[in-house]
Amino acid sequence: MTRESGRYKGKRVIQGGRAQVRTVLYMAMMSAMQCNPVFKATFRHLVKAGKPKKVAIIACVRKMVVILNSMLRDGVMWDANTAKN
Repeated sequence: MTRESGRYKGKRVIQGGRAQVRTVLYMAMMSAMQCNPVFKATFRHLVKAGKPKKVAIIACVRKMVVILNSMLRDGVMWDANTAKN
């Protein structure tokens, strides 16, 4: 949940939800950005585009969740070539 009111123009802060899940996903992405070329390239691209580092990390987490959900749906293993899309 984001905390917004009216025409709020400041930085948005995430609150609520499952803190343990957020922590696990964040730490998994920190490791993935070091070892996985797909997420490393995505992170670098976002930072180069001017995004703050924490915003870029969370964007990579979202990409990871989408990829993992599609892998489960289709019953396939990791393939770096299809993950680049």
